[in-house]
Amino acid sequence: MKYLFAFVLSALVVSTAGAQIRKLSLQEVVQLSREQSIASKQATTQKKTNYWQYRSFQADYKPQLALTGILPGFTRSYIQVVQPDGSVSFQHVSNNNSTLNLQLSQSIAMTGGKVYVQQQMQRFDDFARDDTRYNGIPFEIGIQQPLFQFNPLKWDRRIQPLKYREGNQQFIQSLEQVALDATGYYFDLLVTQVNLQIAEKNRSNNDTLFKIAKHKLELGKISQNDLLQLQMGLLTAQKDLASAQQSAAVASLKLKMFMSSRDERELELEIPLEAEQFDVNAQVALDEAFANRSASIAFGRKLLEAERDVQFAKKDNGLNATLNATFGLSNQGNLPRDVYVSPQDREFVELQLTLPIMTWGRNKARTEVAKANQEFARQSVEQDKLTFEQEIFTQVTLLQMLQKQVKLTKLADGIAADRYQIAKERFILSDLSVTDLGIATQEKDIARRDYILALRDYWQSYYSLRLLTLYDFERNQKISY
Repeated sequence: MKYLFAFVLSALVVSTAGAQIRKLSLQEVVQLSREQSIASKQATTQKKTNYWQYRSFQADYKPQLALTGILPGFTRSYIQVVQPDGSVSFQHVSNNNSTLNLQLSQSIAMTGGKVYVQQQMQRFDDFARDDTRYNGIPFEIGIQQPLFQFNPLKWDRRIQPLKYREGNQQFIQSLEQVALDATGYYFDLLVTQVNLQIAEKNRSNNDTLFKIAKHKLELGKISQNDLLQLQMGLLTAQKDLASAQQSAAVASLKLKMFMSSRDERELELEIPLEAEQFDVNAQVALDEAFANRSASIAFGRKLLEAERDVQFAKKDNGLNATLNATFGLSNQGNLPRDVYVSPQDREFVELQLTLPIMTWGRNKARTEVAKANQEFARQSVEQDKLTFEQEIFTQVTLLQMLQKQVKLTKLADGIAADRYQIAKERFILSDLSVTDLGIATQEKDIARRDYILALRDYWQSYYSLRLLTLYDFERNQKISY
């Protein structure tokens, strides 16, 4: 297995050596991820779903035209018929009773009721007697009005717009989350590529120094122990190079998968510079976060939903009544047109009611549960707000600190590289020990990695602040797509 892995790895190195290179910057990777990654496509789909859900909600408050009916309504059977003397006779029937009803209705959001106008036509065919009759309602206006009941339309008009706004802001957040995730994958690969560059450079340098050391040993300028130490350094550099090649290949595959890229070219990432210096006011960041984030909209929505549930529990436990009233015209005849000739008045009024009398405390318990849930919702929102504010202030402070950290690590990287070059030249001139050269090499590698890691922390903090506030502090404008 060990030899097989070595063979596959060597084949990978050979193939990558002749492969085409695709150079990408951090901004390009972020943009590609926003355009073509699975996560961005899911965010777009969720935005469409949110839009059509809101359109469906709006349609509930507009006039509805519906055609209903029973076509056909055929029956052939024996039915029970009560006779004048109280006895029962079973008679054979064969008929068709069809109905068509055209209704235009409008919901009343303020009261929870519904008004409607309708027209109806009924045809009855008695096949046993070869008789056909028509019954119809040329015109009718009616109202269905719940009394003392919970009004869902009223609450939906307050809650659904918040859900719609929340969904729209969630879409922006999702794309900013894509940018943050892409930054993570970008630097995962960049770190491995920098490690690979370090490993390749160290292997080359150690090979050169080992050859020089063998010549020095022949001249008696270094000991056998120093030569062995340099040989161990060369072997370690070769091992680190093989490990770095494997890590770079895995990280490259992960980044391509996240971007949904099928490009077979090898990726070569640029080391991004820090953004231009800009100040972030913590209070401005907090204000923008509460104005833009879906979570801040969700705070108000959750409180409204809890209040709605309390009202539902109270209304559902008391007197419930429904008023149904209609006024119109009706008639019957042998032909459809007879229905419209001198129709008669048609009135209907009905009041349905339900009043719980003895529920053994069930109604009160339901109300108290809803009140407890409302109080819990208030407490949760208050805690979430505090956590929300703390995240904003922490991220602002972190970004400002990392802006300075990047500059310091960049300076240290340059100093360490210069120091290593001087140490290398001194060793060649036999003016520096192998141990001191090894220390300079380690410091150079550590400084380089620290600089890349500082850049990673900086850019992740940069995109995290954008995600938390949905505000671009470089351009001083809200983020929108």
